[in-house]
Amino acid sequence: MRVLTAALALLALVAAGPLSAAPIVIKFSHVVAENTPKGQMAIKFKELVEQRLGDKVVVEVYPNSQLFGDDKVLEAMLLGDVQIAAPALSKFERYTKALQIFDLPFLFKDMAAVERFQQSAEGQQLLTSMEDKGVLGLGYLHNGLKQLSAHSPLRVPEDAHKLKFRVMASDVLVAQFDAVDAAAVKKPFSEVFTLLQTNAIDGQENTWSNIYSQKFFEVQEYITESNHGLLDYLVVTSSDFWNGLPDDIRAEVKAALDESLAYANDLANKKNEADKAAIIASGRSEVIELTDAQRQQWVDAMRPVWKQFEDEIGKDLIEAAYSSNQ
Repeated sequence: MRVLTAALALLALVAAGPLSAAPIVIKFSHVVAENTPKGQMAIKFKELVEQRLGDKVVVEVYPNSQLFGDDKVLEAMLLGDVQIAAPALSKFERYTKALQIFDLPFLFKDMAAVERFQQSAEGQQLLTSMEDKGVLGLGYLHNGLKQLSAHSPLRVPEDAHKLKFRVMASDVLVAQFDAVDAAAVKKPFSEVFTLLQTNAIDGQENTWSNIYSQKFFEVQEYITESNHGLLDYLVVTSSDFWNGLPDDIRAEVKAALDESLAYANDLANKKNEADKAAIIASGRSEVIELTDAQRQQWVDAMRPVWKQFEDEIGKDLIEAAYSSNQ
């Protein structure tokens, strides 16, 4: 009887077909809210993967630093605790010096130039510049060009002398403010509003969307439309995880990611324009538009930073990025 029961059970398994494999789980960790372009990109990516791969792949999105902040997420990714992250480009300094190129002041005249460089052969090669460390770039995610804000008006470089500006942890950004005889203070993004409100710092640099969403414009009397720098993100994974995916799965996941990045980058551009208009309409900050002569003074003051980091970044790479403005 036992033999018959076992035989029947085996026949039932054969009739049912092979056991389905456990789904591949992709944990996507990021630090911002779901209503931001980055948050919307992660949601779109999850939706597209589910549409195309069904139950073969499960994407779990963790916004608002629910799992890790940007300072810890890369280590967690290499340990396999998350599979995808999207830190600011400035966060990769310890993995490669080449990505410092995106912090150089006045390198790109607009986001169209940024896009041209990032999609160029040189920009795409940067995605694999950390592969020897186990980190693989999958694509660029825009936030936008940065503006300068302060408690006092900033029209020429001398206006920044002796002021304290918050920056991300980037040697290039420190050098940028050194170039105008200002002090750069490395502080977490989450502390900026309080630091400005209490006058612990005099100013900061950020995109229109961050200045608006974080309410920096409510505690800064002046915002100079400088467009002096870039704040973008790099969507990354671990080389081990990515190369371990079946070829057909990897291709579909990459296609879904590329589509979600294009969607979010369009959102980011529109949001910056809308948030700039909202700041102006609020009347809380005076938005200063630089004359061509004033802007050139900032360019001339900060351009030596390029030379300072030329050996680390690569002269040819800087020239390739600058040529994207043409």
